[in-house]
Amino acid sequence: MTKRRPTPSRVAVQVRRALRDGGSAEHAAGVQWFFKKPIKSHGWYTAALRREAVGLRRSMLNASGLNFVVRVADKLFSGSVLEERVLAVLLLENLTESFGDAEFDLFESWLDRIRSWADHDALAHYLIAPMVAANPARVKTVFRWAKSPDRWHRRAACVALIQGTRRKMFYLDILKLSGILLRDQDDMVQKGLGWLLRETAKADPTRTVPYLMGIRQAAPRLVLRTACETLPRKTRMRILLAGPRP
Repeated sequence: MTKRRPTPSRVAVQVRRALRDGGSAEHAAGVQWFFKKPIKSHGWYTAALRREAVGLRRSMLNASGLNFVVRVADKLFSGSVLEERVLAVLLLENLTESFGDAEFDLFESWLDRIRSWADHDALAHYLIAPMVAANPARVKTVFRWAKSPDRWHRRAACVALIQGTRRKMFYLDILKLSGILLRDQDDMVQKGLGWLLRETAKADPTRTVPYLMGIRQAAPRLVLRTACETLPRKTRMRILLAGPRP
């Protein structure tokens, strides 16, 4: 009998079965409590999920090559279970130097499949952000996302620049993006912008602290509080005490 050749669809089915069988019902209940709103989870811990992804990636690369791994990840990120989408990202993290515009466009299309901030941040921070930092011309994409009616695209506009700002890139772009999103009423977007400004303040406090002082009356409290988290206490209090009321 001829053995059936593995395809991305067949591998994805096998992975889904393994995720279902290897999870923890107790931890899944904890995940549900953590997210507050309904979310499908098999109850995997991140460390165990990463080990699973590393082994699977190695075997698929050896047997079928990088494009096959990408196609399997694409199938998994279409899933309804949290671990399927996170595993899809874990399969591809640390491989972004091998990707080009086709993969970047694919990952952008995944933003339409987001179901929670967890799979969003995995995608935006570990796949999209390093590709933006590697090719600064891609920064123009974040301004298109910033004007999207979809909260996850607007949050991605912020998270996509975090890897770059840690390398002291994109400062002027970040100020421009902040100006666009500063009055956004969505808490997920506010947290994303605050995260970006926090990392920018860590990388370049000399320029960022005066900027935060300048926006303290206009910025939502959540943005300011998040942006100031790692600043020295005196600096943090100087910004927050003069900021808007909660």
